[in-house]
Amino acid sequence: MAARFSEQDAAWMQRALRLAARGRGRVEPNPMVGCVLVRKGRVIAEGYHRRYGGPHAEVDALSRAGAGARGATAYVTLEPCSHHGKTPPCADALIAAGVARVIAACGDPFPEVAGRGLARLRRAGIAVEVGLLADEARELNAPFLTRVLLGRPYVILKWAQSADGKIATRTGDSQWISGPESRRLVHRLRARMDAVIVGSRTARADDPQLTARDVPVTRVARRVVFDSQLSTPRTARLVTTARETPTLMLTTRVGGASRKRLQLERSGVEIVVCRARKGHVDVDDALQRLAALGITNVLVEGGGALLGAFIDRQLADEAWVFTAPVVIGGRGAVASCGGDGALTVAAALHAQRVVHRVLGGRDALMQLRLTTARNAQVSRRK
Repeated sequence: MAARFSEQDAAWMQRALRLAARGRGRVEPNPMVGCVLVRKGRVIAEGYHRRYGGPHAEVDALSRAGAGARGATAYVTLEPCSHHGKTPPCADALIAAGVARVIAACGDPFPEVAGRGLARLRRAGIAVEVGLLADEARELNAPFLTRVLLGRPYVILKWAQSADGKIATRTGDSQWISGPESRRLVHRLRARMDAVIVGSRTARADDPQLTARDVPVTRVARRVVFDSQLSTPRTARLVTTARETPTLMLTTRVGGASRKRLQLERSGVEIVVCRARKGHVDVDDALQRLAALGITNVLVEGGGALLGAFIDRQLADEAWVFTAPVVIGGRGAVASCGGDGALTVAAALHAQRVVHRVLGGRDALMQLRLTTARNAQVSRRK
């Protein structure tokens, strides 16, 4: 922590970060933001961005503080905005309320903000400091920062594997490798995502629904199938339920020009034509197109070939690996990740942070935060 900040400053910012996290799954594609107003060592009011299109954190806190905000210090987890979007500028609201000091965890790289909010506060005579718990703030909003800085959604890979690293037997059977507690956690994860992705082979073999069931749902994720030739059958549940839950199929020119496209579109499936790479949908182009649709984070659930494509292209930001106490064996069994893979261990993807959990006394979960050459600027951004 920088010397200019006190332990008490850090405690107030930690409080603001906890508030911000309450907006997870409700505010995307906006960032999660929290605000704590403090005067003379006492919290006057606090707030956070509760839902997309609703009041921002600073306005939420100021509305609760009333006249008490005058002379206060505002601890905010992201630079206050300076432009008119769905709501008026938060920087103007802080100025009008008469706050004396603003401490921001980190700047906002969104082009319409990007330092302008802090500059506006300083011009108004407000003391401004930036950088308190910046790493924690950037980690909280890694999906937002990834979309703004890299032009793609934040990518979480997920798979369930046996103890020997298989996701299916040699006959293709995979239900169920993981236990019920692991599957419940996956449903909770789906419930806060913008999109859930599978490959066409998985769509055909498993006939999944890819919905969040029996858990509180904060947002309905779009189901996305990478299907270069539109081979997913019309009878698949992803197709027959497309009018109930949005379903996209990402294809290439070959699939986009087929008669199958019209049949799928008549069922309510949205078709997006992407560039091809080695005969398959180019994952780089696909992510850029999903970001253009306002998608901030995606969960890639397989199969192995698609997971491998994301790993080969260094487009994975997290991996959730569920390992069950089952040994499948067999040369023909399906490995968890396909693709070309790394030539050396040194060149493999390495985790900068690992969280271990045991679920239901059965499965081991590793949550890996991955850093690659392609996403490093997100964590370095000031």
